[in-house]
Amino acid sequence: MTHLPFMTTASFGFPLRHHLSLGLLGAVLTIACSALDPRARAADAPRTVLSLDRSWRFHLGEAPDAVFVSFDDRAWRQVDVPHDYAIEGTFSEKNPHPRVETLRPDWYWLHAFLPVQPAVYRKTFTLPASAAGRRLWLEFDGVCSNSVYWMNGKLVGAEYSGYARSRFDVTAATRPGAENVIVVQVDPRYDGWWYEGGGIYRHVRLVEVDPVHIAPDEPFVAPTVADPGDGIQADAIVRVSTAVANSRAGAVEATVSSEILNAIGHTVATDSSVQPLAAGACVTCVQSISLPKAQLWSPDRPHLYSLRSTVTVAGRTVDEVTTKFGVRHIRFDADHGFFLNGRRLGLHGVNMHQDHAGVGVAMPDRLFTWRLERLKEVGCNAIRMAHNPVAPFLLDECDRLGFLVIAENRHFGDTYADQAPADTPAAEHRDLSALVRRDRNHPSIILWSICNEQWSGASPGAARIARAMRKRVHELDPTRPVTAAMNGAFDSPGGMISELDVLAINYHPDVYDPTHQLFPKLPVVASEIASEITTRGVYALNRWDDYAGDRERGYVSAYSISAGPSGQTVENAWPPVAAREFIGGGFVWAGFDYKGEPRPFGWPVINTHYGFMDICGFPKDSYYYYKAWWTNEPVLHVFPHWNWTGKEGQEIPVWVHSNCEQVELFLNGVSQGKQAVTPLHHLEWKVKYAPGRLVARGVRNGVTLEAARETTGAPAAIRLAADRSDLVADGADLAVVTVEVVDAQGRLVPDAGNRITFKLAGPAMLIGVGNGDPSCHEPDKATSRSVFNGFAQALVQTSANPGQITLRAESPGLIPADLVLNGRSASRPSSP
Repeated sequence: MTHLPFMTTASFGFPLRHHLSLGLLGAVLTIACSALDPRARAADAPRTVLSLDRSWRFHLGEAPDAVFVSFDDRAWRQVDVPHDYAIEGTFSEKNPHPRVETLRPDWYWLHAFLPVQPAVYRKTFTLPASAAGRRLWLEFDGVCSNSVYWMNGKLVGAEYSGYARSRFDVTAATRPGAENVIVVQVDPRYDGWWYEGGGIYRHVRLVEVDPVHIAPDEPFVAPTVADPGDGIQADAIVRVSTAVANSRAGAVEATVSSEILNAIGHTVATDSSVQPLAAGACVTCVQSISLPKAQLWSPDRPHLYSLRSTVTVAGRTVDEVTTKFGVRHIRFDADHGFFLNGRRLGLHGVNMHQDHAGVGVAMPDRLFTWRLERLKEVGCNAIRMAHNPVAPFLLDECDRLGFLVIAENRHFGDTYADQAPADTPAAEHRDLSALVRRDRNHPSIILWSICNEQWSGASPGAARIARAMRKRVHELDPTRPVTAAMNGAFDSPGGMISELDVLAINYHPDVYDPTHQLFPKLPVVASEIASEITTRGVYALNRWDDYAGDRERGYVSAYSISAGPSGQTVENAWPPVAAREFIGGGFVWAGFDYKGEPRPFGWPVINTHYGFMDICGFPKDSYYYYKAWWTNEPVLHVFPHWNWTGKEGQEIPVWVHSNCEQVELFLNGVSQGKQAVTPLHHLEWKVKYAPGRLVARGVRNGVTLEAARETTGAPAAIRLAADRSDLVADGADLAVVTVEVVDAQGRLVPDAGNRITFKLAGPAMLIGVGNGDPSCHEPDKATSRSVFNGFAQALVQTSANPGQITLRAESPGLIPADLVLNGRSASRPSSP
């Protein structure tokens, strides 16, 4: 065996950060322009973007010789990316692959009791001969983590972060007109704050450009609005900075043209500049373009423009990039909160991680959209991307659908430690710079967060680090303020807080007023609130410590009565935010449950209970609390279910979340009393159980609403429903299928737990299953799943072939169900 000292030690012996020099890492271009479509390929365009998502070979474990071109990988499994191999593992109470070098002793618990090992990916593809003489960049949107990259046996770079986009100039390593081999080695055993998966879990592409080209992460589009007027339309100035590089041997004169197009593709403004470029130079061209009566971007009207940037040399177009952007005016006010386009807007926000049932962190694009649609329905208008750079597509969808975003950096200072010591250097700002460069064109982003919850926050050292990071952010983007999510040091003027443009407070509603008094000129947002702990459909009230529920099974009562350490229940978390005008808004922890961090339990619980939706996106009862007070829609939600056999005559707490003026409760037609609704609070009755029909009847603005719970029969049938039945046959589109167990009358059986088996026919794949049960150890990659309290979920993804798709669901003793989907021809080509 031939040994490669750098590869064998750096990749699989110890964390890469211990071995790779900052010089090598600094030489790697780590961020890409948000304008790049991860799937687009246009062979006749001056810039070609080739998706490399398809047909990788995968090996779980170490394979040092795999970096050689001659290595035979035919026995390896073929996979497409995004791919999370950790989710394919088996839950285990004890880590079968422990490492003494792991950074945190509780890592395995935080990682959902799923083992993680090193792994290797290989991909062979043919590069057209026309690529000769062009510049070639290899881009990975996200690889978890501690990864090393090879092209045709040559080391081209490395990336410790599991979230930063990696870009490598592979021009010298490629073979135009021949087969090329990419090798990626990953070892995600050294980092993890929650379940963070493993593998190439985001898109991959090869970018081919002319030697004279627009530089990566360019242009930077910075619209300004002096007077937002009516909040819908206003005059704007669009400042465009475009860095153009010349890697030719001689000087050239380039013309840089910027063309603004409206939402229907009509040109509304243009500018052009002539820019001399010396050999090897990279020069920034700055243009200021007037955009009168611009349509302003907002959550209600997310109007997007496009900037088409073109570079021509001697009359020939050598590069072209299209960048989406929005025009809006943001302002944080220390006394009155957040203003968008001149109007105060309360931030109804959530915190969100990136994993989902069935797929782990390898989220298909459509699943991001589906989750955002669920958040829109509850009245959410803002998301804090906790605690890392997110998939570019997610931000694209926030722009399109209208969400306001806090974009957050992973680590504090130049370190990969969870907690940065006060003497941590803060000069390179590698990951921070990468984040800002990549994402600064997104109108959805309103704040840059430099870190989360640093224990050193009160120290002068933390102030020094924050000062340097804030300075770096403003160098790259002077249009947005900088914050840091803090859970302490609020009374320390000499600490981190002194260097922030906006203060972000995690929990601690008791400090809102004294902190505002101490720093009266500092705007405030509540960056984490709640951390309420609930399990969907569980109403047990057995008490232990500060919790109620079913401790043995790892469930916490769905009544809003339990919260995590430092957290609050919804009714103790949102009202303090809503009552204070100086607070710009609040971000609930969390929108969705996620794997790992299973507080207040350990084994057998494998995911958190913090979301107001479970890990499948099924709403918990507190979802309706937020919907009642975040939207203007009439909301009337009564719970719990009404299947309580054996508890006849016993009192059952009945809660209602509603924004009606008053609600009356009935059991089998008999009134249980009428109550007036106190804003931001629930209603509660004690009702002696009897089988039948429990009805809540509310009045809102003179209109009567009704919500009911009925005692159901035994499970009798399966019901399937997809979010969409018309899909694109592109190998990526997705149907999210809700699986319900119902009784003979078609009513959901709220305590059903039947095991469902799925059979799929047609050009599609069942890529994952789930049920929202935080203690369920059934595999996410399977053809069967038990329902949890009546619900399960199946994710059906199209292939590249069109046709009819049929999903059948069966279970012993239940009437089966069939769901028909249609995969129509895709207009975009599939990956090679």
